[in-house]
Amino acid sequence: MDYKDYYQILGVPKQATQDEIKRSYRKLARKYHPDVSQETDAEERFKELGEAYEVLKDPEKRAAYDQLGADWKAGQEGFKPPPNWNDDFEFTGGGYTTDTGHSADFSDFFESLFGRRPSNQDYGAGVNSRTRPLRGEDSHAKIHIDLTDAYQGATRSIALHTTQLDDNQRPKLIERTLNIKIPKGIRKGQSIRLPQQGNPGINGGEAGDLYLEIEFNPHPLYSLDGRDVFLKLPIAPWEAALGAKVKVPTPAGEVEMKIPANTSSGKRLRLKGRGLPSQEPGDFYITLEIVLPSHLSAAEKALYESLQQAAADFNPRASLGEQR
Repeated sequence: MDYKDYYQILGVPKQATQDEIKRSYRKLARKYHPDVSQETDAEERFKELGEAYEVLKDPEKRAAYDQLGADWKAGQEGFKPPPNWNDDFEFTGGGYTTDTGHSADFSDFFESLFGRRPSNQDYGAGVNSRTRPLRGEDSHAKIHIDLTDAYQGATRSIALHTTQLDDNQRPKLIERTLNIKIPKGIRKGQSIRLPQQGNPGINGGEAGDLYLEIEFNPHPLYSLDGRDVFLKLPIAPWEAALGAKVKVPTPAGEVEMKIPANTSSGKRLRLKGRGLPSQEPGDFYITLEIVLPSHLSAAEKALYESLQQAAADFNPRASLGEQR
């Protein structure tokens, strides 16, 4: 996927004001409009201009786009958005503000940054819209929480970045802090709704809502799939051979689990109902991994050599058809 320099496409510097961006777009859109232009690439250029204007005319999208940095050049291949590049960044409406075309006109580059969600707010039209109270637009942001927050529920303070135009009509980042309640059992992709914490209303209308989409911080021990939680558990060779009772860490506390004798590395065990809490809680899966000591003493090495002699008839690769 190629990187797109929207400033270059519209022929404006990165420091351009919103009015300069609008004037440049209108000039170029007239030049490349497919109904009037004689240029061979008019339709493609017109779509490209619409995409660039969709981003740069919206202070929030523009500020987020600017965060990608100056290391990329137009047409540079291999672009991939940095992980979580727009986390904690508040977007109005959660979708397009465009009057420049349909979402299908936009490139994979655009969709990798801003997705395809349609705008969920209609302000209406007509003369009454100038005087009657209008509800503010909803806002959307993505936040990261810890897995333990979802197991137990929590109250957390979060900082969100949003934008406003400065005196020169250029977008600048501002930060606001909110205290939020994280409900027990919330899953990745679900949203927390904060009533009237979105954009202010017009003509005295109530503010919109703020929706916080949940992602989980990486955990050194656990991984998630829906409500199910997964852990790789190291065990000693003798625990695998003889069986054992071991303590297993879970986000809700330690659990004692029995390892059957003659257990192979990679065997999966399940603790039912120990995943994310819910009316139908997830399960907790343990994948066993046999781990050898990092250094063998002379006595330990002698024991392994004795085992090798005692189990001389055992061929661990017999299933591969390997002959001795």
